[in-house]
Amino acid sequence: MQRRSGLENKRVVVVGGSSGIGLAVAELSATHGAEVVIVSSQEARIQQAISAIGGKTQGEVVDVSDERSVETFFTRLGAFDHLVFTAGDSLQLHELASTNLQQARHAFELRYWAALASVKYGSPHIRKGGSIVLTTGIASQRPHKGWVIASSVCGTIEAVTRALAVELAPIRVNAVSPGVVRTNLWQTMGAAEQEQFFESVGSRLPVGRVGEAHDIAQAYVFLMQEGFATGQVFVIDGGTVLV
Repeated sequence: MQRRSGLENKRVVVVGGSSGIGLAVAELSATHGAEVVIVSSQEARIQQAISAIGGKTQGEVVDVSDERSVETFFTRLGAFDHLVFTAGDSLQLHELASTNLQQARHAFELRYWAALASVKYGSPHIRKGGSIVLTTGIASQRPHKGWVIASSVCGTIEAVTRALAVELAPIRVNAVSPGVVRTNLWQTMGAAEQEQFFESVGSRLPVGRVGEAHDIAQAYVFLMQEGFATGQVFVIDGGTVLV
C-alpha cells in the first residue's frame, strides 16, 4: 500500500507565514522535518517567526501585491516542494451600500491576485510530488449580512483551486476553508468586541468554541502529505456549516 509522503527534508514555502494561520503552518511543517521559507512583507515579524521556529527556517521580505517582486523571489529561490498561501489582511465587513469599492478591490488584490501570482511564478519550481495549498473560508458557503466581499473572495479561491488542479497537474492544488479562527484577521474589532464575537460564535458551534491557528494548520500539513488529494476544498470550521 502506498503511504503518504512525509515532509522530512522537503522545502515548504509559506506566503504569509509570519503570523496567524501561516505561522502555525510554518511551525508544524518544521516539526515534521521540513525546511521552511517564510514569506512576508514585514521583516520584524519574519525574524520573530524564525527565532520561534528555529531549525532550518528562513525568511524573505516580499511585497506579494507586486508581481515583479513575486517573480524575482521565486526565480532566486529555486526548487522547492510545497507552496502554501495564507496571506491576507483584516476583513472588511460592510453591507454593500456602505462598501468602499476601492478597499474591496484591495481585498481581491491580496487574497486572489497575489495568490495567483505566487502560483504562476512558484509552480514551475515545484519538484515532482509537490503541491500547492491555498486559503479560502466558509464565507462562501455561509455568508452573513455584510460579508459580500469576503464571500466573493472565498468563492473565487474555491473556483480557481479546482481550475488550477486541472491545469497544473500532476502538481496537486487544494485549499483550506477555515471557519472563525482566533487570529489577527479580526483586529479591526476592539479587544472586548473580539472576545464577545468569539464567545458568541463559539457557543453556537457543535465543538463549543472558535478555532485556533494550530487547529487549522494541521489541515494544510495533511494536504501537503496526502498524495491522492487534488482540487479539493478542506473545510475545517468546528461545524459552522451545519448550524
